[in-house]
Amino acid sequence: MDTDTTQPNVHRTIKTFVLRAGRMTATQQKDYQELSGRWCIPFGNYPLDYAQVFGNTNDVVVEIGFGMGKATALIAEANPQTNYLGLEVHRPGVGKLLGEIRRRNLENIFIIQHDALEVLETMVPDGSVGAFHIFFPDPWQKKKHHKRRLVQRPRTDLLARKLVPGGYLYMATDWEPYAEFALEQLDQTPGLKNKYQGFAPHQEWRPETRFEEKGLDKNHVIRELFFVRQED
Repeated sequence: MDTDTTQPNVHRTIKTFVLRAGRMTATQQKDYQELSGRWCIPFGNYPLDYAQVFGNTNDVVVEIGFGMGKATALIAEANPQTNYLGLEVHRPGVGKLLGEIRRRNLENIFIIQHDALEVLETMVPDGSVGAFHIFFPDPWQKKKHHKRRLVQRPRTDLLARKLVPGGYLYMATDWEPYAEFALEQLDQTPGLKNKYQGFAPHQEWRPETRFEEKGLDKNHVIRELFFVRQED
């Protein structure tokens, strides 16, 4: 029985992630200590000024849950004219991406190590994001956990509100039930329109991720979704 009665009426927000205690390698720890002060933006209740953060007015792409950052770094390296904001809660992945930023001499990535939904609600202005990248989010396979899935309404309403007109939301998953569920939810999200009929063809600009490799090893089909923000 729960005997904690100190705050009986506090609403506990459903999280779309579980903060796992992953062990950092010595290299990741070193990169985190040396580089987080330069490339990690503190979470706070204030709107981001992209021009101040990036030093330019280029388009901003937000990646939600970049994992170990492999695809993030490769995409940013291939598109130096675009700004990238990576949102991730797991410290080892942050340390790994920071190392990639240094190794590749990237100047167009910043990181916020915090719950993505809270970042979007408090720090990201409406109509300011050129694209959302969501690569292999946790599918929350058990039915009782479906409420934790990131790509579902009303969370997709929030994402749509943050996009500029013509901006896009791109998702890739290797879990077929989640792909079908997300397709339905995005179809029902006001302001978003599917660029394709059903699932999108493979987007050649996206590098293969570690999670994708694991899915392919299990003979999972990779599904991709591509929705565009319509003009108001």
